[in-house]
Amino acid sequence: MKYEISGNTDLYEYLVAHSCRPNEHLEGLHKETMKHQGAGMCSPPASIPLLQMLVKLTAATRIVEVGVFTGYTSLGMALALPEGGTIDACDISSQYPAVGEPYWKAAGIEDKIKLHIGAANDTLVELLAAQGEGAFDMGFIDADKSNYNAYYELVLKLLRPGGVVVVDNVLWGGSVLEPNKTDDDTQAIKLINEKIFKDDRVDICMLPVSDGVTIARKR
Repeated sequence: MKYEISGNTDLYEYLVAHSCRPNEHLEGLHKETMKHQGAGMCSPPASIPLLQMLVKLTAATRIVEVGVFTGYTSLGMALALPEGGTIDACDISSQYPAVGEPYWKAAGIEDKIKLHIGAANDTLVELLAAQGEGAFDMGFIDADKSNYNAYYELVLKLLRPGGVVVVDNVLWGGSVLEPNKTDDDTQAIKLINEKIFKDDRVDICMLPVSDGVTIARKR
């Protein structure tokens, strides 16, 4: 898969070459992921330094991730966590996370990733009941778009004040600009973008990274 910035693949490669420090486990898992159906769901390499920087800037030790796919972003964030840090990673199926698990193990961070298989809404509710509000430092949402609003609300409850949630795919391939795009996913993305923009519970920044990411800091 070729990634680009403003239609320029060379510029994207320059960005990667000057921000993504080599890591054999991340590179191996990304290459393996590209062999699988749905490879387009994988975050691009340029997303990893951003997520890792946020882990470190927030001094995160507890992360909740909604949508794992092959666990490429899980691996990236886990590598940035301190000893004892954990990611509660939610996915509907174990099929694709199983692709990433050997790479987690090879990188020595498999104990940092707690995989929850099932409906993410149910898992998040269970985490709230078990851990309470404010138990997490960071969240990452990259799953089925129709449930983004529910995921955002639940993750926001799980976050401590000063914690951040990263919402992926907020530009949705440019479909957010097209009034004739009325499919459920596009409408869900438009709605969550408007909601977060108006949400006085958070400070926000939307970036043109990957397919667009919004970073929301809980006040």
